[in-house]
Amino acid sequence: MAGRVEGKVAFITGAARGQGRSHALKLASEGADIIAVDICAPFEDLEYPAATEEDLAETVRQVEALDRRIVASVTDIRDAEALTKAVDDGVAQLGRLDIVVGNAGICHVGAWDKVTQKQWQDTLDVNITGTWNTVRAGAPHLIAAGGGSIILTSSAAGLVGLPFLTPYVASKHAVTGLARTFAAELSRHHIRVNSLHPTGVETPMGAMGNAFGPLLEQDPRLGAMMGNMLPIAATQPEDQSNAVLFLASDESRYVTALAMTVDAGTTQL
Repeated sequence: MAGRVEGKVAFITGAARGQGRSHALKLASEGADIIAVDICAPFEDLEYPAATEEDLAETVRQVEALDRRIVASVTDIRDAEALTKAVDDGVAQLGRLDIVVGNAGICHVGAWDKVTQKQWQDTLDVNITGTWNTVRAGAPHLIAAGGGSIILTSSAAGLVGLPFLTPYVASKHAVTGLARTFAAELSRHHIRVNSLHPTGVETPMGAMGNAFGPLLEQDPRLGAMMGNMLPIAATQPEDQSNAVLFLASDESRYVTALAMTVDAGTTQL
């Protein structure tokens, strides 16, 4: 039986590890070839280790082990020219583009008055401008293919105002808005655009959740906002990838402008 995205090509940002690698493997296991990019470099003051070129090479190895093609490059999504070139080169090698997964993002944890100007700007540059660049690089190829699916990773923090995440919350609310406006403008090309809203995910970024402890000790009232309705601490990357697969496949052919939560109910608390 053919896979759910058999014969399609997916472009994924932040693909070296975590959710990005999981998305690449999920789509590849269902028949897609992959264009993968990641910056593979650290950011100043980031509380968790950055992905590496070795991580990206491991994503390539695992996708190829599924007998799918992959074109990978070390690319900064803030650099529109470099990102467009990476996508164009991937399409030239793989023949088309059908799916865009704007997954790359960064996050700082801290009280509102401790956020530095650089942390604020880096977060907005990656999470908003990088996502904007991702759609701008990929959408022309989807138009040429006659349609497709764009999935932008927002967050539960893109729907509610979680504390101690000021730059992240601002940027992820913006991603939610980008998905909705791109959905409206690209609909005439049969392109669907949806946003994905995870709760915590067990990835290197997700592991920094321990940083909330000391902050919540200062204001315990806010602790309830950081929990899940379902009795779990965090989701697995594959839980999010299952949603990406659905939104990428023809099973969701009439689903667009949706803010899809895979959040264990946290946005309803």
